[in-house]
Order: sequence, then C-alpha cells, then structure tokens
Amino acid sequence: MPGNIIELRNLTKTYYIGETHVDALQGVSYTIEKGDFLAVMGSSGSGKSTLMNILGCLDKPTSGEYILDGEEVSKFDKNKLARIRNQKIGFVFQSFNLLARTTALENTELPLLYSSTNGKDMTARAMASLAAVGLTDRAHHKTNQLSGGEQQRVAIARALLNNPTLILADEPTGNLDSKTSADIMNIFKTLNEEKGMTMVMVTHEPDIAAWARKRIHLKDGLIVREERS
Repeated sequence: MPGNIIELRNLTKTYYIGETHVDALQGVSYTIEKGDFLAVMGSSGSGKSTLMNILGCLDKPTSGEYILDGEEVSKFDKNKLARIRNQKIGFVFQSFNLLARTTALENTELPLLYSSTNGKDMTARAMASLAAVGLTDRAHHKTNQLSGGEQQRVAIARALLNNPTLILADEPTGNLDSKTSADIMNIFKTLNEEKGMTMVMVTHEPDIAAWARKRIHLKDGLIVREERS
C-alpha cells in the first residue's frame, strides 16, 4: 500500500458576510493516496475553490481535520502553514503568475530566493526543473518571449523546484488552446506516472478531468460523486 498523503475528515467552511453566512463546505471527508491523480469538479459555488484553498494551506477549515503527509495542518498557525506551503506543496495556476521582464530560469528560481541555497545550486536545481518540462533551451528567454504553453511549463517547473509532496493545479489549462492543453496534461501525466507525484487538479472541463485517474464532483459543499478510470 502506498499510504495516504491527504486525509480530510468532516471538513466544513463557513464564510460570514455581514448578517448572512455561506456554508462553502458542509462536511467533506475524503482520502488521497500517495501517487494519486485527482480531478476536482463542480459548478461555480460548489465549494471546489474553497477546498483547493484549504488543501493548499491558504485557508483553514471552520471545523474538521486536514491531515497532510501525517501532519494535522488544520490546526497550524500562519507561520507553520507558510512552511508547509513552501516545503510540501507546488502550485500551478490558470494565470501562470510569472514575473514580467524576467527569464524562465529566474522565474523558476523564485521559491529558493529566501532559502539558504547558494546561487550555483539554485541555478542547477532550476535548470533540472526546466529540463523536466522540456524547456532547457528556453531558460534564458524572458516571459514575453514565451508562448502561453511555455509560460505554463515554467510555472510547473517552479512548482517542482522544492520537490514537493503534492502538486495543486487550479484550472491549469484554462487559458490554453486544446493542443497546448494536451501538452500540459501530458507533462502532468508523466510527473504522476514516472515520478510518482501526487496531483490534485481543479477543472470544469470534462476532457481535462479525463486525464486524472480519479474524479470527484462537488455540489453545495459536498462530494456527490466519485469516478475512477
């Protein structure tokens, strides 16, 4: 058995807006094994973005437990959550979130800027990450010289830099055409199958979700269906 990387136990999340409250999650329980590739689906307002924020240690549940790699992170303070985000989670967003007027290499190095890694080691690790997504030859090109697909590959390389336990991808192909989307999903598939990386991806596109081995559907803050390939 590979063991569990994530255990969610009766997670709830309530947002208060003035006098009203919104129950974004209403008791989500789910287990993700190491090496899983999971797609999270649901319409707007289903709770998938809230769940993703909690998985990424960007938000805390109102109640329930979130255990990541053996640690109950739902009770951690901001500093501990920041440590977990830096050491264990790689993020890939729809909008790439790259710095303008900087190279692919410099963007990839960003997570190490505040670490004790020296410059030579930092560059070597960033180049290895770029090689993993097939971008060695574009390392010294600036953001505005890269296509959308290349920019997303830089974002994936950056996510890989600290050898994370978990990759979280939020609509990673939302700004890409269908061919480029398939290229990006092929990279995710390779990272999952060959390197054993655990992937959790939010998407509203069924053809993108089909790349994952498991799919959960959220509605009104609850998991209403699970599918497996």
